[in-house]
Amino acid sequence: MTRPSPPPPAVAVVGLGADGWAGAPDAARDELRAADVLIGGPRQLALLPPECGGERIAWPSPLRPAVPALLAAHAGRRIAVLASGDPMFYGIGRALTEELGPGALRVLPHPSSVSYACARLGWPVEDVEVVTLVGRPAARLAAALHEGRRLLVLSAGAATPADVAALLRDRGFGPSRMRALEQLGGPAERLTDAAAADAWARPPGDPLNVVAVECRRAPDALRLGAVPGLPDAAYEHDGQLTKRHVRAATLGALAPAPGEVLWDIGGGSGSIAVEWLRTHPSCRAFTVERDPVRAERIGRNAERLGVPGLRVVTGAAPAALDGLPRPDAVFIGGGLTAPGLLDACWRALPEGGRLVANTVTLESEALLADAYRRHGGDLVRLAVAHAVPVGGFTGWRQAMPVTQWAVQKPVRQPVQQPTGVPAAGTAGAER
Repeated sequence: MTRPSPPPPAVAVVGLGADGWAGAPDAARDELRAADVLIGGPRQLALLPPECGGERIAWPSPLRPAVPALLAAHAGRRIAVLASGDPMFYGIGRALTEELGPGALRVLPHPSSVSYACARLGWPVEDVEVVTLVGRPAARLAAALHEGRRLLVLSAGAATPADVAALLRDRGFGPSRMRALEQLGGPAERLTDAAAADAWARPPGDPLNVVAVECRRAPDALRLGAVPGLPDAAYEHDGQLTKRHVRAATLGALAPAPGEVLWDIGGGSGSIAVEWLRTHPSCRAFTVERDPVRAERIGRNAERLGVPGLRVVTGAAPAALDGLPRPDAVFIGGGLTAPGLLDACWRALPEGGRLVANTVTLESEALLADAYRRHGGDLVRLAVAHAVPVGGFTGWRQAMPVTQWAVQKPVRQPVQQPTGVPAAGTAGAER
């Protein structure tokens, strides 16, 4: 017997380009004509012709918190949600999928602005890094600045190209070449001539734009690499800074992976949390610093180095840890002798989580030796010496050695039942 096909999802998510209805394929037009409710931004709704007779509802602001209530208010009706370009690329598709699940949606994408931009510029898409500034601070762009890289910046509005130029100048990338690509794919499409960020003086243009950047670093700008161990000069600090070589070793032991959460305790200048975040844009970090002056300094370092999403908690651990999301890794760079801190961090870690603690004092070193005895891991001493002038010659100046304990919380293996022995509670079940 042939089973009837399941009904189509109640919510269609339809991508539109700058060319609006004229560029919509037949499948997208059919969905929009058949919808009882049409939800989108005012600009997108204005692109629809009268033959799309559904009730038109503009998204409120802020958008994300309104999604559940708006969908619930029209449950049982056929809904079409309008999106710009590809709804699953920095679009409304993500919020709808998180709210309803992928099975409740039918997504009809349109070419994204990134695809159009790369086609116009002759840039292979796979070689381009995309940074969105829609609803996000412009400082995020700083983490993507590397000599020779090509960037596409998704703009928040007409002022974004000027904001990008200002950030490039401030971060030592003033020679970078920029273009604004407006209304891509539409009848009003316009590409500005290329100009250096140092010389960018164009007035605001169309708010629907993408900024293309070819990164060029100024000769005197500090070079920041893509791996942990940035130069110490990259940070504003008062001496409370995990120095470059120890920092690189510490991040290696912490082993950040995409999407993971770090607790950085005793933040100092925030260097460990900053470089954790720079490894991948989906990483998150919370740094705990009891000194308000240092806490403000951490925020400035995070913004300047392109990770303004770093959360700074002003307070003393372990009390300040209450309410933080569970960490995948913990770094303790200060406050080790605070009663209960090390044990609180160990309890907070999930199985497989990592803990790294650094110290230069004998008192804290004794605590780490005891923790190593109880939990295992690696206990190492890191010693770094720098060449310095000694009269007319050169000698070594030894920095204070750092004792580091790095450990991974054990993963408990499930109990294996011997072959032929029934699990507890099943004996005699088939008598």
